[in-house]
Amino acid sequence: MTQPADLPDAAALLARADECRTPCGDGAMVWRLWGSGRPLVLLHGGSGSWNHWLRNIEPLAATGRRLFVPDLPGFGDSACPASGNDADAVVEPVLDGLRALLGTAPVDVLAFSFGSLVAALAAAAHPQRIARLVIAGAPVKPLVPPPFKLRPWLHVQDEAQRRAIHRHNLAALMLARPESVTEQTVDLHAQNLLRDRMRERRLSRTDAMARALERLECPLDVIYGREDALYRGRWGEVEAQLRALTRLRSLHFVDGAGHWVQYEEPAAFHAAVAQALG
Repeated sequence: MTQPADLPDAAALLARADECRTPCGDGAMVWRLWGSGRPLVLLHGGSGSWNHWLRNIEPLAATGRRLFVPDLPGFGDSACPASGNDADAVVEPVLDGLRALLGTAPVDVLAFSFGSLVAALAAAAHPQRIARLVIAGAPVKPLVPPPFKLRPWLHVQDEAQRRAIHRHNLAALMLARPESVTEQTVDLHAQNLLRDRMRERRLSRTDAMARALERLECPLDVIYGREDALYRGRWGEVEAQLRALTRLRSLHFVDGAGHWVQYEEPAAFHAAVAQALG
């Protein structure tokens, strides 16, 4: 277990990115691009944005990859999809954006949580578009009932009370260690929440992802934080389900990390990704 370094400067990182926009609903889907080399698409989690990968962009780009990192439709700086408010509504704008940016060649995708559901649905429906899929913190089993309790915050006007709720929710769902919930992390999370316009998501409570994974034609690698609140105490059944998939190449658990595994234990996460994409 290692303690991650301080967060990279998001503004400086954005200043070094190339920005592209592709059509999405009544507006545009915003993509940021870093590095050079073979394309790698990063899809963030729910109530997030490109900055779910804040600790990962520079290390992944340094491996010789051209990173394509969108704000998914309905999150961050991107417009909402034309219709729908869940992962299935996000698939087509993402694939259309990739077609505009990269043509029709299949691409490698690294996806987190909600983004992994988007990626699995895309790969199942359009197998020619995804070359390799690596998913982290994926909702592979229905989350019914939710295995964690989040506190509502939208109605709270007092800033200090809001931040206390955000700290609680980060500890309940996203991060395993109390020291991971820093003030910087609360800032990041709070900013993302305010720009989440897809709050009625329900597909993670169904078997949609399990059915999509069964239809995959590309190689699949799976990464979880060992302390991920989604399935803590249920790893036996999760592993049995994943091991039954014909396309599974590897299943890797990162010790000392919660759901937001690439943020809490970036070095171990990068090692797992390097093995998966090697």
